[in-house]
Amino acid sequence: MASALPFQPVLLLTDRLAWLLVVVVTTLLLWARRQPHLRASAAQIGSRPVPVAALVVLLCYVVVGLADSLHFHPAVTAPDDDAPRYSAEVLSVLDLVLEPLRENTEKTYSAPLALHAHSKETLTGPDGTEYRDYPRLEHGGAHLESADQHVRDVAMRSLGGALAGIGATAVAVLAWLWLRRPLRPQQAPARLLRLLRGHSPYAARSALLTLAAVGAVIGALWALAPNYHVLGTDKVGLDVLYLSLKSIRTGLLIGSLTLAVMIPLALLFGIAAGYFGGWIDDAIQYVYTTLTSIPGVLLIAAAVLSLDLWMETRGAGAFSTLSERADLRLLALCLILGATGWVGLCRLLRGEALKLRELEYVQASICSGLGHARILSRHLLPNVMHIVLITAVIDFSGLVLAEAVLSYVGIGVDPAMISWGNMINAARLELARDPVVWWSLLAAFVFMFGLVLAANLFADAVRDALDPRLRGS
Repeated sequence: MASALPFQPVLLLTDRLAWLLVVVVTTLLLWARRQPHLRASAAQIGSRPVPVAALVVLLCYVVVGLADSLHFHPAVTAPDDDAPRYSAEVLSVLDLVLEPLRENTEKTYSAPLALHAHSKETLTGPDGTEYRDYPRLEHGGAHLESADQHVRDVAMRSLGGALAGIGATAVAVLAWLWLRRPLRPQQAPARLLRLLRGHSPYAARSALLTLAAVGAVIGALWALAPNYHVLGTDKVGLDVLYLSLKSIRTGLLIGSLTLAVMIPLALLFGIAAGYFGGWIDDAIQYVYTTLTSIPGVLLIAAAVLSLDLWMETRGAGAFSTLSERADLRLLALCLILGATGWVGLCRLLRGEALKLRELEYVQASICSGLGHARILSRHLLPNVMHIVLITAVIDFSGLVLAEAVLSYVGIGVDPAMISWGNMINAARLELARDPVVWWSLLAAFVFMFGLVLAANLFADAVRDALDPRLRGS
């Protein structure tokens, strides 16, 4: 009898859509490699150091998000059972990597890299007397024999981890170079120097420095996290670094899945309104004018509250786990944001289609009897894709921020789902404590700021490369 798997795979709805989106984006990138003008635009982006560094940071976020999109039920140990049993808990590959952070919980708040709790408690001394003091953490710095070793241990672990991370990054880069063109070990340094002195040395240097910085940060965190709470703990003692990393998937899904809903709607209605005109244009204008006359927050709040009411009527038994319920609400929020956010791009595409349909080659195609579908696919759609791509990468960062704002006011993702918005929402009351609990808010801000800043910098480069009005400047 074959041994049972130590896990049972779980495919949430958002997991399926996320991996489907990866396949679609990969297919589009392979197609774009065969287009000369897109290759030229990609080369222009790749020759600039800032967007290359931003792309490296974005890829790091994507890797974390995809690792958190591989879910499973862990097996429950049962030595006498022939049939395997699995836990109802839903974990991910990222949870396995971050297992020390997930399991090493404390009673309540503790500051970053602290050895003691953040609030005083009543403790009992060896002689039985009671006194008020800051209790020692159960896991943070538990390996230290004396608190005097704290600073030195943190410094040595950080330095050693950073150097190990930089070394691992250098090995990965050399392995990539070897896969591109096999070389002997003694040729590796010269090959690395040629890469730095190649066609775009500043971009290559920027990518390598960014990779080295990311490797150093990951290495330092990897060395510190099993023994300390690097970013502290929250009210129930959960590691804030773990919560921040788990929130990456939520932010990426909010941005990408919402765009996957928004872009087709904007393309369909925008090009149809501009190309056909007449009553079709009037009807589409009436729809999006009516939609924009309703305050967006109120529309989203009404949709989310209606969804919550529908979930309550179905009852708790309709969902096998809390993860499925939270996942359904996340997907519904993406659909709602996409259904209410396509108007701006639709207006841009309508104006561009109005201009394109009056051009000579489009009019010649109409006069020659070419079908509307062929004209739209051959002449209009390729000429508006730069607007779509530019708007998509710019709107992505806005959608990530929108999740934080909506969760802050209570109409965002499910409270059971880890997200930056829920972290900020929980941290607003912590700021009124004495002493102040500031690290949860700062951690959510820093991680969200890194994703939004990288997306905005990369969006600027995409705009400069694809916008025809800026291409020659």
